[in-house]
Amino acid sequence: MLVCGGLGGVMEAACAGVHEGDGLAVGIVPDTGNGNAALDIVIRTGLGHARNVLVVQSADAVIAVGEGYGTLSEIAIALKTGRPVFGYKTWEIEGIIACATPEEAVLMAVRAARLSPVYRDRRTGEGSS
Repeated sequence: MLVCGGLGGVMEAACAGVHEGDGLAVGIVPDTGNGNAALDIVIRTGLGHARNVLVVQSADAVIAVGEGYGTLSEIAIALKTGRPVFGYKTWEIEGIIACATPEEAVLMAVRAARLSPVYRDRRTGEGSS
C-alpha cells in the first residue's frame, strides 16, 4: 500500500506505479478535493500542509523525491519519529539514505517496512494495538 499526499506530479506517478504491482494507492489530500486520478482511496482532511504529519505517521518507511518544502517537512517528521527515509534527488540531510534510482528507493523502503515491528504485528495479529 502506498500512502501519499494525493496530488499530482510525483505523487500521481507513484500512485500509477503502485497499480503495476497490484497495490493500493491512498491519498491524504489537503482539502475537500478528489486528489489525483490514480488514487484508490481519498481521505479529505481540510488540513492543508498539516496533512504531512498524517502521511508520515501512516508510514513504516518514507521515500522523499525532489526538494520542495512539503517534502522537507515530511523528511523532518519522519526523521523525528524514527522512520527510515530513502531519498531520490532530494535534500541532502543527515539521516536520509540516498538512492540512485526510484526503483532502488522503492525496494529499500519496502524492505525497511517489512522489518518494522508495526508491519510484523499487522501480519501476525500480535503486539499491542
